[in-house]
Amino acid sequence: MAEQQVQPLHNEKHANIKVKNGINVEFLKSQHLMPVVAHEFARVATEFPMAFVKNTENGQFQPVAMFGLEPGENLFVQDGKWTAGFAPLAAARYPFGLVKHPEEEQFGIVIDEASSLVGEEEGNALFADGKETEYLERRKEALVNYVEFARVTEAFTAYLAEKELLVQQTLTVEIAGEKKDINGIYLVDERKLNELSDEAYLELRKRGYLAPIFSFLTSTHQVARLARLKAQLQAS
Repeated sequence: MAEQQVQPLHNEKHANIKVKNGINVEFLKSQHLMPVVAHEFARVATEFPMAFVKNTENGQFQPVAMFGLEPGENLFVQDGKWTAGFAPLAAARYPFGLVKHPEEEQFGIVIDEASSLVGEEEGNALFADGKETEYLERRKEALVNYVEFARVTEAFTAYLAEKELLVQQTLTVEIAGEKKDINGIYLVDERKLNELSDEAYLELRKRGYLAPIFSFLTSTHQVARLARLKAQLQAS
């Protein structure tokens, strides 16, 4: 896999650069988990199971979409193509990224020059006569939105953890007649959710947290889909 060459975006240096639509399959094919933001839970739930993973260093939780049942496995990349109908925002941002200024509350845009989506021949132009194109403006807006979405998701996740609504669970799936356990993930505890006082439940509603919680709970049924995909791959 080619090394990334992440450089600050510059209207002179990248005057002739174009970006093709698509996602970085080369990177994704070895990712079995991908961070997701609460704003896309409803969409993610139609394709992938979600879980929370715990950062062992700081104890914080992060919601993720599951693309595979074990590390390094992505069941949605086949023959070098992304087969799902949707890619989470964390994947869709590529080949662009935001880098925070070390001292100020400012972000700079970077681009991975080594990406197969980046070139001078085909794709969407980033600059015209030194000025940003509409395409680049849209991509920038999406990057800035993502930062805000990530902040909201962090608050949402911290709230669930604080209210002890996240519980470590083992998911058991059956692949071609064999049972397999997936450990180390956290799910929303439905029992505790149902036992919340009216006041606590109302607070979840006021904060706009009920919709992402229900989307998350629905998504866990997609684990069976991953098991089917894995069984198909093993059989082929």
